[in-house]
Amino acid sequence: MQLVVGEIFEGKVTGITKFGAFVAMPDGRNGLVHISEIANTFVNDINDYVKEGQMVKVKVIGIGENGKVNLSMKQVLAPSQPRPNRPRREQQSGESRPQQQRRSAPRSDERRSGEVAGPSGNASFEDKLKQFMQESDSRIADNKMYADHRSSRRRK
Repeated sequence: MQLVVGEIFEGKVTGITKFGAFVAMPDGRNGLVHISEIANTFVNDINDYVKEGQMVKVKVIGIGENGKVNLSMKQVLAPSQPRPNRPRREQQSGESRPQQQRRSAPRSDERRSGEVAGPSGNASFEDKLKQFMQESDSRIADNKMYADHRSSRRRK
């Protein structure tokens, strides 16, 4: 029997490890259901979801060049078991997000007559790219000048 990616079949769990469960396939080989493919929720302990000797429905999601077969249980789940929605983290007033970068006020050399500081909502992509490149080149030049100045002080 030739396995095809996307094929669904029922197999017997032959072994459980901390990283997944091995399932016997119809052709006699074993395939691995990785811990991330066991259920639609976070799986801390595989033994909470499957037991050795249990019959499970699996889907072939990949076949490696070395013959290893990757299986999934969560892709076979019935529509009656929808994927859980992850709750969105809402930012409360007064809280700041660490990954959010704040732009400092434009330097005097970045301001040009008639040009509004900051990104313009109605500027074309080319205009935005040009402005970004100019700001980037200016910052690189400033950093290089600062680094050269510091290294020249160390040489003395």
